[in-house]
Amino acid sequence: MTLRSLKPLALALAVTVALAACQKTEAPVETAAAPEAPKPLVDLGTLKTTTISMQASDLDTGIAACQDFNAFVNSKWLNANPVPADRSTWGPFVVLSERSLEIQQKLVENLAAQANATGTAKLIGDVWATGMDEATINAAGIAPIQPILDQVAALQTPESIAAFLAASYAKGQGYVFGFGPSADFKDSSVNIAYASQAGLGLPDRDYYFDEKHAGVREAYQAHVANVLKLAGADEATAAAQAKDVMAFETRLAKVSMSSEQLSRDVELYYNPVSVADADALTPNFKWSAFFAAQGLDSPAMFSLAQPDFHKEVNAMLADVPAATWQAYLRYQTVDNLSPFLSQAFAEENFNFYGKTLNGQAEMQPRWKRVLNTINGQMGEALGKEYVEVAFSPEAKERMQTLVANLGTALKARIENLAWMGDETKAKALEKWAAFTPKIGYPDKWRDWSGLATSRDTYVGNLMAAAEFNHKFNLAKIGQPVDKTEWGMSPQTVNAYYNPLANEIVFPAAILQPPFFDPNADDAVNYGGIGAVIGHEMIHGYDDQGSRFDAKGNFQNWWSDKDKTGFEALTSKLVDQFNGYESIEGIMVNGKLTLGENIADLGGLSVAYDALQSELANKRVGEIDGYTPDQRFFMNWATVWRVNFKPEALKVRLQTDSHAPANFRAIGAPSNMPAFAQAFGCKEGDPMVRSGDAKIAIW
Repeated sequence: MTLRSLKPLALALAVTVALAACQKTEAPVETAAAPEAPKPLVDLGTLKTTTISMQASDLDTGIAACQDFNAFVNSKWLNANPVPADRSTWGPFVVLSERSLEIQQKLVENLAAQANATGTAKLIGDVWATGMDEATINAAGIAPIQPILDQVAALQTPESIAAFLAASYAKGQGYVFGFGPSADFKDSSVNIAYASQAGLGLPDRDYYFDEKHAGVREAYQAHVANVLKLAGADEATAAAQAKDVMAFETRLAKVSMSSEQLSRDVELYYNPVSVADADALTPNFKWSAFFAAQGLDSPAMFSLAQPDFHKEVNAMLADVPAATWQAYLRYQTVDNLSPFLSQAFAEENFNFYGKTLNGQAEMQPRWKRVLNTINGQMGEALGKEYVEVAFSPEAKERMQTLVANLGTALKARIENLAWMGDETKAKALEKWAAFTPKIGYPDKWRDWSGLATSRDTYVGNLMAAAEFNHKFNLAKIGQPVDKTEWGMSPQTVNAYYNPLANEIVFPAAILQPPFFDPNADDAVNYGGIGAVIGHEMIHGYDDQGSRFDAKGNFQNWWSDKDKTGFEALTSKLVDQFNGYESIEGIMVNGKLTLGENIADLGGLSVAYDALQSELANKRVGEIDGYTPDQRFFMNWATVWRVNFKPEALKVRLQTDSHAPANFRAIGAPSNMPAFAQAFGCKEGDPMVRSGDAKIAIW
């Protein structure tokens, strides 16, 4: 069971493309009929966490910019700022996330302290109060989820297991496969249901087979045994069941697709079938019964993505012993809810996922973990409070101007592409004209009427929120897409492009240094948030976004010649990043990271053009001895000053569609003549790609 199974599927399936890897948050709520709670006051001047801004004092002038630009800009800062014990990475995204959490903490403490609170103030206050009540959580132990474990223990037949899976989803508890709504690939104005592969405890299918992950597999099986012991099994039984669970997941992994496959072929999510055809494909798991259990009429069509996976689950219902299914479902239930149970469960969960997998030395303090949970289940509700204190109308207005300027620069680039024919170019410009920017926060806040929480039980509140969110999402199936919805909460430090809506989205929390600083010069802001804006726009034209048209429909708008030319250019970018060695013996996966690398290169180029237009009629001199062009590229690199725990970096190299930050700092600039000119770089310098190796796409 997982509380994360109820996200809008466009996010859950990685259809949206974010600027940086992050945990997506659930979009959430506001009680329409209830009186509005008094606005809590937060003095931002009292915050302990400061933002990261580009400083000349951070530069290592002993390193030539043309030799290693990332080291020139970032090495001093990186050496002085190791990863904190409760994190696996440390850099601008995480620093600003810490700042956001600090603001949120003050907000929720004020909300929780309100007497007779109503609406979202009550919801947030209840989850915060019960989540922070460690004594009550520890005293309860496993009791809050014992009813689910009792149901699992009673499963004896394939029919009862299938019925349990369907009934669990109706309560917001998902096992084995993913399920949720998203826009129809062929008609993006309407939502349909999608079912996709899931059910693995390790980060990627290859973890179950690749010899380099043998140690992780061994640690994972030990973790499964520990979880089962905490759930009540004796040591011998837990060890035997852990072996069965590992075999069960390995069988699922054999028919699962890798992170690279799923990130680089979005079509794998779209397999429209009738419910009758789906029932015929998986006779042991009737989709007609599944939809009925959700309280839905069977739709005319839904997407049964990765059908071979579902066929295997169907076979496993028949030939895997009920006892093994029980062990798997018992483990999944306890493991996914462990962070919200007593200390022993939370520590076991952290010891594997935090420490072993990601090298994190210490568990985050409880207040951060509870805030992360609130963000996961009712992030938009908290976001409404957040923007009241942390995002000004002036910042939104400045962003709107920047978006318009970047859009003008992108249009000019498309119009002047030498490699693209007129017919395809017209379609590209049609898509450009249809971009929808969203800045700061939603224009319409979600209604949370009907969600009931209390001060009684933390897990109870979270399960109520999970069921509420599931029903909220189910109601979208067959309905028009709500263009006002957001896939990230305002307090999330990130940005994204959604090809199904052809929209670019910039949450309020990212609009801080080094990305955006109202007091900084134009060069810094265009190298930061300007490049972010350009990055998200270019996602509409990366190797996957370019498969969707101006309306967000999955449709080829390319001539064959232009498509071939585009792929020839992008293959060179794959080769560039394949050549970067991240950890000794482990190279960056240029194909896995292709979409983000296209967006970096195009986005930075568009931002540079926009800066030149901005400066055209201004007399701007050096600041701290550096020209505007130099400061532009220097702030781009500042955005990517990130330290990683080695373990976390290994996981990301296997699963993350973003290249490690140090290569993002140098990858795009090394292809741009403007960079070489700004720093006086020569042919043969490491930061100058020349001849056929130099890449320009958008």
